[in-house]
Amino acid sequence: MRTAFMVRMAHPTGVHMIDKDQYLVKKEPFYQQQRNEVALYEAAYRNKLPVMVKGPTGCGKSRFIEYMAWKLNKPLITVACNEDMTASDLVGRYLLDANGTRWLDGPLTTAARIGAICYLDEIVEARQDTTVVIHPLTDHRRTLPLDKKGELIEAHPDFQLVISYNPGYQNLMKDLKQSTKQRFTGFAFDYPTAELETSILAKETGLDEANAAKLVKIGHTARNLKGHGLDEGISTRLLVYAATLIKDGVHPHDACRMALVQPITDDADIRDTLEHAIDASFA
Repeated sequence: MRTAFMVRMAHPTGVHMIDKDQYLVKKEPFYQQQRNEVALYEAAYRNKLPVMVKGPTGCGKSRFIEYMAWKLNKPLITVACNEDMTASDLVGRYLLDANGTRWLDGPLTTAARIGAICYLDEIVEARQDTTVVIHPLTDHRRTLPLDKKGELIEAHPDFQLVISYNPGYQNLMKDLKQSTKQRFTGFAFDYPTAELETSILAKETGLDEANAAKLVKIGHTARNLKGHGLDEGISTRLLVYAATLIKDGVHPHDACRMALVQPITDDADIRDTLEHAIDASFA
């Protein structure tokens, strides 16, 4: 049974309550297991181990974490990392208001206090000096020092840190330090097999399997172009978009152009190649 949680937290003006229920995943997300990643994640969570999830764009990394948060009935706080994100954006800062200054917890601090899964999506987009603040939470200490506040937070027993990134976009300037990588257990995700991806499209969108299989074939054509004009192939996410449009009555050619061609390339030759694949699949 899924229940609501309330947490008492200290505050400059007294004690206030945080409703953990606002961070719970209320509805089961659709997730199709590829191997035994669900059981392995549960083992990592039981043993309070941080988790790294890596794989190409749109292959299901975020959906997997959302599904696990739902399955474990734990709050999930997601942070979309970017190059402008500072340590204060993660841990918190003092703010000025009519009554003076007050401290506002950042998402990482909130998660550590209430026992949530904190998911740092595309961690390599954040500056390396920012990611250092997560280190004390990823070893035996499980603590978070708030230097500006003079407070040391001991992470709630239910707290877990999860990070994700796309190795295909790595370079010397955007990579995790080995000192960070070796603090995590890891999952390597990839696009599903053709049969499994067809099943995912059909279950996710309600599209018939015959047309789902045609979309998957187009997706595989694009993925074979990676490194030959495309930085990244068509993701499962984009295939779901195309399937959703077709299910809604959009002509397959228009749906594919809208979801599978225009978002991924401006190169005329690549567009022509994908157009030919679409024509061949939906002749």
